Amino acid sequence: MKQVIIVRRDIKMSKGKTAAQCCHGCLGSYKKANPMKIKEWENDGQAKIILRIDSLEELLEIQKLAIINRIPNCLIIDQGRTELPPSTVTCLGLGPDEELIIDKVTKDLKLLA
Repeated sequence: MKQVIIVRRDIKMSKGKTAAQCCHGCLGSYKKANPMKIKEWENDGQAKIILRIDSLEELLEIQKLAIINRIPNCLIIDQGRTELPPSTVTCLGLGPDEELIIDKVTKDLKLLA
């Protein structure tokens, strides 16, 4: 079991802003997950992986694949109160769900560094 947050690299966000957006993605997809899977994930150490993507188009394609594969997901759209213009899509939260299911849509992505 794991949860994945995918962050856009093509927009400029400070480390703090990136962390906050990842938290939004984590909580947003968590709230949409199956309660039984949440319980299993919580009992299994709550693994979270942060990945990167290079464009909004690629992020939206991943979201489509998540929907097709019935992976709980949450697209994060910033309100524009600090660093970014309003309505900037920053990241996508996936899961928690089974590792094999999430890997179907994220296997080619790299870790955020």
